[in-house]
Amino acid sequence: MTSSILLTGGTGTLGRLVTPLLRDAGCKVRVLSRHGHESEDGVEYVTGDLLKGEGIGPAVDGAEIVLHLAGGPKGDDEATRNLVRAASRAGVRHLVYISVIGADRVPLGYFRSKLGAERAVADSGLPWTTLRAAQFHDLVLNVVQKMAKLPVIPVPGGLRFQPVDSREVAARLVRLTLGKPAGLVPDLAGPKVYGMAELSRAYLRAHGKHRLMMPVRMPGKAGRAYRAGENLSLERAAVGKRTWEDFLAERVG
Repeated sequence: MTSSILLTGGTGTLGRLVTPLLRDAGCKVRVLSRHGHESEDGVEYVTGDLLKGEGIGPAVDGAEIVLHLAGGPKGDDEATRNLVRAASRAGVRHLVYISVIGADRVPLGYFRSKLGAERAVADSGLPWTTLRAAQFHDLVLNVVQKMAKLPVIPVPGGLRFQPVDSREVAARLVRLTLGKPAGLVPDLAGPKVYGMAELSRAYLRAHGKHRLMMPVRMPGKAGRAYRAGENLSLERAAVGKRTWEDFLAERVG
């Protein structure tokens, strides 16, 4: 059966991967964006602002499923509450949300905002599914690229990541979206855990560069949380196949 899906964040890194997968599955896709886009390839674009609460009602109208990928450095909890209210009024039958591993454990504003958004979804009264994923390779690449421009790269002690390929996240999200509501599903993380020094060295090697590295200590509660691995999912997580090295080889090539 053809499903009508509203996709938020459809123009972002993950959304650009999810949209064609949904179309290939025969879904009718409507993308909510803050900026106007011409509809193309069977994808309808509508304009609205989740944080301001603008244009959400018309965007949700007629959608059977809402896949909520939109996010930012802050305000995800409020934006999600606005979306949930509109989805409830529209009688959406499945609300799917992408969150981050450690949302309930890392004491930083971004993670707290994600946890607030998770709670808004779970308390919506709608059938729902939430997937927590690790940081994407794309995000890690952005970080190490910026750090590699410095003459000396600071390496926060104890800071580790389990980066996951965004294509694997997109594929899993589509399966969850087209499946039955499942609540909070197992996390999705990458196949290997890396320290910041390992991530940076692999990037430098791939580009034939050399930099000095200087260990630094992360202070406060956030530092303790990262040293304890609260941003990782070492047990009971679904694990992707593509490593950081695989990603770099493809990107550099």
